[in-house]
Amino acid sequence: MRAGGTGLSRTDDYEAFCEGVRVLCSVDLSQYKRGQMERRIRSFARRKGSDGLTDYLAVLETERQELDDFLDRMTINVSQLWRNPEQWSLLGEAILPELAADSRSISAWSAGCSYGAEAYTLAALAREHVPRTRVTVKGTDIDRRMVERARGGRFDAEDARSAPPALLRRHFDEVDGGWQARRELVAMCRFEVGDLLHMTVAAGRLDLVLCRNTVIYFTDDVRNALHARLARALRPGGYLVIGSTERIHEPRGMGLTPTHPFVYRKS
Repeated sequence: MRAGGTGLSRTDDYEAFCEGVRVLCSVDLSQYKRGQMERRIRSFARRKGSDGLTDYLAVLETERQELDDFLDRMTINVSQLWRNPEQWSLLGEAILPELAADSRSISAWSAGCSYGAEAYTLAALAREHVPRTRVTVKGTDIDRRMVERARGGRFDAEDARSAPPALLRRHFDEVDGGWQARRELVAMCRFEVGDLLHMTVAAGRLDLVLCRNTVIYFTDDVRNALHARLARALRPGGYLVIGSTERIHEPRGMGLTPTHPFVYRKS
């Protein structure tokens, strides 16, 4: 089968497309499970009116809005304040107080932070449950647009649909039909562009790492390597929290012990 009249096979045009996207915006699609990702990309390209991936890459290279639409679709920028409420209850009522009892400060990382909903929710919980502890939250994401948005701390009504109303009003201001993180939350959070698969991570420095709903499309090898890197970033006694559809392969080999569903403690 030929694609777009270029003489490339479907296999070749997908590989060339992945390389073009990597050069264009540093997103390495080859790290994702190929079958799932290739189907999604080809379907999206067809809906956008492109005959094949070679044509679609040319569109992405010349039209910024199309590139933004593609990144929104492929990098899974789906988040919300207090997403998965049961995990936040556990963090607020048990994990944060335990960490605060051991130290006057807590250093946390929202790995794959998207537009910051997770980081600001954690900051709000810290203000609520461990107000005397200095808590810093670093958020990193490969998508530069999401990092810029996260720095603003602004969320729409849909982002807040799962948030407990009383906590939302205590830590966010209602503005123009949405919600703005208050100054004290913004001061607790900092956001950086970073590729989880390649960025430098200091070993044994962090008390808490949240990496939820990030790895489900990665290949098994990439997922396992990432979880090992996240585990190394934790100090002994620190916690790693993953998404409710994810799993860690052989956690004990990474020095992790399960303590609750989708929560692991560093030995």
